[in-house]
Amino acid sequence: MTIAFLFPGQGAQREGLLHQLPQHAEVTRTIQEASAVLGLDLDSLDNAEALGSTAAVQTALLIAGVATARALMAEQVQPAAVAGMSIGAFGAAVACGTLSFADALPLVRLRGELMQTAFPSGYGLAAIEGLNEVQVEGIVERARTAELPVYISNINAPRQIVVAGSDPALDAVTAQARQRGAQRAEHLRVSVPSHCPLLQPVADRLEQHLARLTLRPPSMPFMSNRGGRALRDAEAIRRDLASSVAHPVRWYGTLEVLRELGAKVFIEMAPGHVSTSLVAELFPEVKAVSITDKGLRYATVLAARERLRNSE
Repeated sequence: MTIAFLFPGQGAQREGLLHQLPQHAEVTRTIQEASAVLGLDLDSLDNAEALGSTAAVQTALLIAGVATARALMAEQVQPAAVAGMSIGAFGAAVACGTLSFADALPLVRLRGELMQTAFPSGYGLAAIEGLNEVQVEGIVERARTAELPVYISNINAPRQIVVAGSDPALDAVTAQARQRGAQRAEHLRVSVPSHCPLLQPVADRLEQHLARLTLRPPSMPFMSNRGGRALRDAEAIRRDLASSVAHPVRWYGTLEVLRELGAKVFIEMAPGHVSTSLVAELFPEVKAVSITDKGLRYATVLAARERLRNSE
């Protein structure tokens, strides 16, 4: 195994993200396909106002990730495995051939709409750096009440934990984390409490919709969000796509398993850069490249390929 494709999660979005993709025929084709399937002008997905909508953000991230992956593969940059953080899992499922892009688009839009409807305000995510999972779990358990729920949401690194819940509970957790020595403890640009039991009703609805879709065996390993392990079966991927919204994402475990499987180059799809930084910090012996790195952002995908070749 040489190359692993990483698809970013919510929080990576920025204004104009679909307009800043590399110029490539596959990018154009992907955007045209998405516009036809969704029946809307994609300019409405990445402006500042649109990015206030969870559904728009998740849809735009799916399109950007798939467009980038298709362009890279067209230039003979072929992954040996794929992984997606949270909403990025749907782009990864498309890239490995399990889920069609045409099916993924309305499914992801529905996912975002369900999440936004369930928690229109007063909930979100917060990041804590400098404390380990056991320490954060202790803070979360002490802060959690029936009226003010809060849970661990993502384990991005041994000392980089994301928590989900009500805004007052997040305030309490971040304040306590800072008192315990956290280097960073602050709210993220996500307005829903992703990857925790609060979203079980959303997981149930996604399971119903996914049950009606035809999924194909993956052409390469797909990394699970829930367990951080390689899935090679379409039904296992179907379950992971549906259920992971209500369970913590063990992203550090995912990256570690990819490295153990032999990945030497990690390429993060547009518009992400967080996972690139994590890989560089956690596994300095491997290469990590983000398509949104300075020098690649406005370049063609062919330039990205040449950079990878030169790094080998």
